[in-house]
Amino acid sequence: MKTGSDIHILIVDDVSDNIQVAMNILKEESYTFSFASDGQEALDLIFTESFDFILLDIMMPKINGYDVCSTVKKMDHVKETPVIFLTAKADADAITKGFEVGGVDYIVKPFHANELLARVKTHIELSESKKQLKKHAIEVEKKATLQAVRLALEIEENQCEMIYILMEVMESTSDETGQHIRRVAEISKLLAQKTPYLSEEEVNIIFLASPMHDIGKIAIPKEILHKPGKLTDEEMTIMKTHAEKGAALLKNSKRRLTASASIIAHQHHEKWDGSGYPNGLKGDDIHIFGRIVALADVFDALTHKRQYKDAWTIDDAVDYIKENSGSHFDPSLVKILVDNLPEFLDILKI
Repeated sequence: MKTGSDIHILIVDDVSDNIQVAMNILKEESYTFSFASDGQEALDLIFTESFDFILLDIMMPKINGYDVCSTVKKMDHVKETPVIFLTAKADADAITKGFEVGGVDYIVKPFHANELLARVKTHIELSESKKQLKKHAIEVEKKATLQAVRLALEIEENQCEMIYILMEVMESTSDETGQHIRRVAEISKLLAQKTPYLSEEEVNIIFLASPMHDIGKIAIPKEILHKPGKLTDEEMTIMKTHAEKGAALLKNSKRRLTASASIIAHQHHEKWDGSGYPNGLKGDDIHIFGRIVALADVFDALTHKRQYKDAWTIDDAVDYIKENSGSHFDPSLVKILVDNLPEFLDILKI
């Protein structure tokens, strides 16, 4: 907290004797002084310097004290500086106007030494205390914000860990092998990052939610999940229920991450032309999260071995994706994948 010579006071009065008297009285506290003889001179000083306190005469040539104070209160670097009016007018209207334009107090001329010292000292202490409180509040807010960020990161990391543990259990009970779920998450994230209208938050949500796209397979009988050959029509009908079952498991959550996972689980088998399941949604009626995961899931599945098929070559898989652009897949997402293929191929190595 500033004291003594650290305090810089501006005294403004068109009578030089008044300035001298005020300085003689206040020098007992070892303050540092600047002075101005009219309102314009005062503003010129204030434009270039910061002051801790201003003693301001009201009736002056060029610009009166009220207008000076009003201008000061609009200037960021000095708007919090306390202003005490020096006035020969002690009527209620003059005093009221002084407070209205931002003054904190007034002193009637001629000065009484003890009164001037006491009022200036009191308002300086109040001003410095206010600054300290504001500084402390900023520090507390900053600390709270950092703690909130840290806790949010810890929660997110815990969520990720639990999601992947759950999905690894899923992998052990389905035909999906190895790192399929992790690759789908990374492919989905990259597609989302390159989709211009998705925010950073949405990119993060799809990254965290996409691993749950096949969570509904928990409810599918093992003999269907692990069948090495082609499924019968009846078995395929049962298999397809995993989309609705997955959505049902997640739909009641009010958390955006889980709600997004429900959408993905429900819609990642919908097709751009409306021929998908479970609801035959078409085009933009399919949520962008569902469209992204649909492409990511198929691209990874084609390029990796499953119980019922060998891995396709990259060329064959890309050709298939291109051929089904506008029918199975959102054409804009296919373009993103094709235009940035080397980045997506790096993910397939996980």
